[in-house]
Amino acid sequence: MGETLATTASLEEVIQDDGPPEPAILCQGLRKSFGSTHAVRGVDLQIHRGECYGLLGPNGAGKTTTVEILEGLQEPDEGRVRILGMEWGRDGRAIRRRLGIQLQEAQLTERLQVEEAIRLFRSFYPSGPQVEDLLDQVQLQDKRSTYVRDLSGGQRQRLSVACALAGAPDILFLDEPTTGLDPQSRRALWDIIEEFQDSGGTILLTTHFMDEAERLADRVGIMDHGRILVEGPPTQLIRTLGGAHIVEFQPSRRMELRELRRLPGVENVRTRGELYLITCEELHLTLPALVEQTREQEIRMLSLTTHRATLDDVFLARTGRQLRDE
Repeated sequence: MGETLATTASLEEVIQDDGPPEPAILCQGLRKSFGSTHAVRGVDLQIHRGECYGLLGPNGAGKTTTVEILEGLQEPDEGRVRILGMEWGRDGRAIRRRLGIQLQEAQLTERLQVEEAIRLFRSFYPSGPQVEDLLDQVQLQDKRSTYVRDLSGGQRQRLSVACALAGAPDILFLDEPTTGLDPQSRRALWDIIEEFQDSGGTILLTTHFMDEAERLADRVGIMDHGRILVEGPPTQLIRTLGGAHIVEFQPSRRMELRELRRLPGVENVRTRGELYLITCEELHLTLPALVEQTREQEIRMLSLTTHRATLDDVFLARTGRQLRDE
C-alpha cells in the first residue's frame, strides 16, 4: 500500500483470538490482472468497524475491481481478504448476509413498483427492517406505487440504497452513489449514509467527488494505476500540501519557479502544462506579491483563480493530474 499517516500492521498481527474485534475489512497484497492489464497491484487495506472509508481515484484506477474482490464478486490473483473476521472461500454465505451492496447503475426491473422491489430484496434475508421502515428511511413513501421506470435518477439511487439496507447489513458498499444526481438528491443520499454510520454501520465508498469524500469519509485512500498512493483523514492529507490555499494561474510567458517560491507565504510551486500552481498559507500576502511580480516583469495573466486546498489538489500533487481527468 502507499504512504499512510498511521502504521499498518500485518494481517497476522491484526488477526487475534482475544482483545477487540479485528477490522470490518482487512486485506493484504491484493493483485488482479485481466490479460496484460494490471488492474490491482498490491493493495493493502484496513477499514475499522463503524468507519466510513472513501476510496478515491479516476476511472480506470482500480477502485471497482478492488471493491468487487472485497464483495466476493471476483477472486484475486494474489492476496488475502477477511470480511468481519471471515473469509470468502470458507464463509461466503455468512458474509453475504451481512453485506449491503449499492451498485453505480442498479438494473432493477422497470415494471416493478417501488414497494415491490424493496419487498423482493427484503425476502432475500432472514432478518432486517420492515418494508415501511425502509420506505421511510429513504423518503420514498409517496412513491411506493410508482414503477421503477418512472423514477428520477435520485429516486432510483435512493431505492437502490433501500435494497442494499434490506438485510440490516454490517457493511455497506457504495459505488459512486451520487454520480449524475442533482445537488438536492446528493444531499438526501448523504443523510441516509450518515444515518447508517451513526447506527454503527461500516461503509466503503468509492467516489470522485471531493466534497462528498471530505464530508462523509473518516479516512480516504487515493488510488491510481492499481495502487493506493496515500491514505489518511481528509484534513490531514490536505495539510500535507503545506498550505491551505491554491493559486492557479497561466502567465503569458514562462516564469522562474525559484522566483515564485520566494514570494511571501508560498509553501510550494508546481506546474501543470501551462498552468502554475502555488500552495500558500496566507493568501492575502501571496496574491498581491504575485500580481506585483508579474506587473514588474511585464507578464500578463491569461487566467487566475484561487481556492481552498482539497483532496483533488493532493492527488494532483502526487500524480500530476486531477482526480476527474479522463
